[in-house]
Amino acid sequence: MCRHLAYLGPPIPLSRLLFDAPHGLAHQSWAPRDMRGGGTINADGFGLGWFPSPVVYRSARPLWSDPALPGLAAATSSGAILAAVRSATVGMPVIESAAAPFHDGPWLFSHNGRVAGWPDSVTEVAAGLPVRDLITLDAPTDSALLWALVRARLRTGATLGDALSSVVTSVAAAAPGSRLNLLLTDGRSLAAVAFGHALSVLSPPGSVLVASEPIDDDPGWRAVPDLSLLVADPSAVHISEGAFS
Repeated sequence: MCRHLAYLGPPIPLSRLLFDAPHGLAHQSWAPRDMRGGGTINADGFGLGWFPSPVVYRSARPLWSDPALPGLAAATSSGAILAAVRSATVGMPVIESAAAPFHDGPWLFSHNGRVAGWPDSVTEVAAGLPVRDLITLDAPTDSALLWALVRARLRTGATLGDALSSVVTSVAAAAPGSRLNLLLTDGRSLAAVAFGHALSVLSPPGSVLVASEPIDDDPGWRAVPDLSLLVADPSAVHISEGAFS
């Protein structure tokens, strides 16, 4: 499965999350600690998104193979960042547009996991989307469909947390056994779901970092319980345990 993280707080270089931390995202791309559900490395693409714009940088190549990335990450600072590395589910394409973060307007989105029984299990769920959204998916993947479902709810005015909750509830009912760790931010706040895979949060005063795996040995890291919804901004973290029980 994939690895992802999101940070909100005082501006920091992107390299602090990718390369400088002892178990940053670059390290997780080739030496992840928890790949339950399949896969051994995350070599099928990567992506970075940062605010205020937001700007998105994606690639179908392994993160460690991009010679421009270390310099870009060291020279770019932001107070709102979402980044991910990808381990593609067997049968799904390895293309740039399949790598998170997915982006539209002020939103960045990532999915760690898989939709069980894809695609047949979620055809009825997908049928609720506007036809234009279906024929303009970023990629023919479960993650791209999840993003389209989340985005449709955001466009109707749903909060970040409500949009994720609604999608996870409907997809989990249609496709039991799915792994639906989702991450979403608008640059001011973030929402995340722990559903079938690990998620951790670090929240020192004035910032918050949510990640599939802790990027360092800071004792402040907390595991987010499975089947929980997390909503946070730099001043507060709220975890709704058992939200999807």
